[in-house]
Amino acid sequence: MPRKLHDETLAAWNEYVQLVCSRTENHAHQVPFLWITELPPRSAEVHAGEIAVWNQRNDGSFSVPHGLIHDWLGAVFIPHSSISNVLSVIRNYGRYAEIYNPAVIQAQALPSYKLDDRFSMIVLHKELFVTAAVRGEYETRYVQIDENHWYSISRSTRLQAIQNVNTPEMHVLPPDEGPGYIWRLLSVTKFEQSDDGVYVEMEALALSRDVPLMWRWLVDPIIAKLGKNSVHTTLEQTRKAVLLGHNQPHTISPKSSITD
Repeated sequence: MPRKLHDETLAAWNEYVQLVCSRTENHAHQVPFLWITELPPRSAEVHAGEIAVWNQRNDGSFSVPHGLIHDWLGAVFIPHSSISNVLSVIRNYGRYAEIYNPAVIQAQALPSYKLDDRFSMIVLHKELFVTAAVRGEYETRYVQIDENHWYSISRSTRLQAIQNVNTPEMHVLPPDEGPGYIWRLLSVTKFEQSDDGVYVEMEALALSRDVPLMWRWLVDPIIAKLGKNSVHTTLEQTRKAVLLGHNQPHTISPKSSITD
């Protein structure tokens, strides 16, 4: 029986998202710019080529009414590259199915304006017995702080669960209905040009259904692994695409700022 997203769950998500976005905007001009700068050992590992993924609370998730909010952070260093190179890859939505295979099945750019991008995407995540297939539309605002610092905030504007994916019985459910593995998505990504390369640091948030207490011993590790692996793979594939030159002739516009 498909679930429906509760109003209380959505309200809790919106409140948390507002806190994350406000924190990003308020601290964008402060030093240090990146989280990892405050953790020298982790920063050194990332500069040496490791991809760091971590959380700051409860294995990456915490409870809200009828749901869970997942919050993971990750960082990667892309040597011998520029922010322009990185943004050219990240904004190349038409090639997401190639760059972020196999999680992204299909993607395309939608009408956008300057640093305000819109795109659609079908994603498929699998972890043991959990399969989450979602068709969604997203909007991303890119903000330039100075020559060496940018950040973006990307959020889902419409998500629809896909049932029986890749079978003759496949069908798309209405928004806010379905198994509830992914109700909402948001990511905050920071870009810092230094050390002859670019540091990319991403905070990835997701809203999902709650898990009955009697099953949490089984399900929580799977959800945690799904979130952690998703962030790690995204950063790894982004670095690979930049180093291989999977870019597009995307002109980087002058400074912009986030407005509601």
